[in-house]
Amino acid sequence: MFEKRGRRGLIKVGAVTVALALMAAACGDDDDDGTSAEGGDGGGEAVKIALLLPETKTARYETQDRPLFEAKVEDLCPDCEILYSNADQDAAAQQSQAEAALTNGADVLVLDPVDSASAASIVSQAKAQDVPVIAYDRLITDAEIDYYISYDNEKVGELQATALTDRLADDSVDSGSLVMINGAPTDNNATLFKDGAHSVFDESDYEIGAEYDTPDWSPDRARDEMEQAITRLGDDGFVGVYAANDGTAGGAIAAMKSAGIDPLPPVTGQDAELAGIQRILAGEQYMTVYKAIKPQAETTAEVAIALARGEDPPEDLVNQQVDNGQLEVPSMIFDPVSVTTDNVADTVVADEYWTVDQICEGDFQSACEEAGIS
Repeated sequence: MFEKRGRRGLIKVGAVTVALALMAAACGDDDDDGTSAEGGDGGGEAVKIALLLPETKTARYETQDRPLFEAKVEDLCPDCEILYSNADQDAAAQQSQAEAALTNGADVLVLDPVDSASAASIVSQAKAQDVPVIAYDRLITDAEIDYYISYDNEKVGELQATALTDRLADDSVDSGSLVMINGAPTDNNATLFKDGAHSVFDESDYEIGAEYDTPDWSPDRARDEMEQAITRLGDDGFVGVYAANDGTAGGAIAAMKSAGIDPLPPVTGQDAELAGIQRILAGEQYMTVYKAIKPQAETTAEVAIALARGEDPPEDLVNQQVDNGQLEVPSMIFDPVSVTTDNVADTVVADEYWTVDQICEGDFQSACEEAGIS
């Protein structure tokens, strides 16, 4: 059974899967009639859980995070209520949404911040009402958060940069300029991606010819930035493009195609968006980073239910302590995976993140056949 909050022994472990199994069993034990977690919580205390997501320009939030989180809550606690909001990249709107959730009796906030620094004020308001806060996907800095559930974000940048430099080496391109199109400067994750990428690039023989931070992760802004880079460096003045996610990759690729650049240089991405996977198979984008959002969203749902009921999640879920500038935050950190044409079938398809029918529709059928996933 979940332990009541108040004892936070924090243990570094790696057996997240085992811990999840123990947690599912614990949810079932809460029922006096012995109902298992597989059939829904049934007898547990109904609570209100606020899920506050940051934006819609990154497709994953509405297509993956929200439905996976909501489905897990429904499975474990059918009577629990989810108070959902998406801030559409507006920090002030997210502040208002959080205040509304607290006014409406939220027992826990699951907060993916628009602005990792300014979100500290949301945490302060929640703490004033004894409402726990989970930082979901993006770390909230300088704030008293209860848990952080995300991926190894510096590793994401390392994977992207390593994939790009390895591809260039395979193509016998041993030096040259790179264009870096980073994420939003208000997103702490974007800083970590950039740091991870620079840790690879700065030790290589490649130089950064142009670098941009992309407000709001906007594909349109990324396209503008890529157009500026082409103007500065010339059509053939760069050998690769580091794009921090699939949306910015799409903007950069659109700019290069509009400029008549052919063949396209290798371009990175992240989030394994459907459009990104399709561009990879079509040969327009070299790679993406796949973060299996299902375990992240489902773990968060289970932890949120426990915290909302005033209970401690199993200690074994915590596998890292992450310094957010105010405290060492008990964290659950998952590993990202680099995806190219060679392993689309073994990752996003095998995990049913996207189905073959979704990926291979229309003009992408032949590309799927070449990759052996049709």
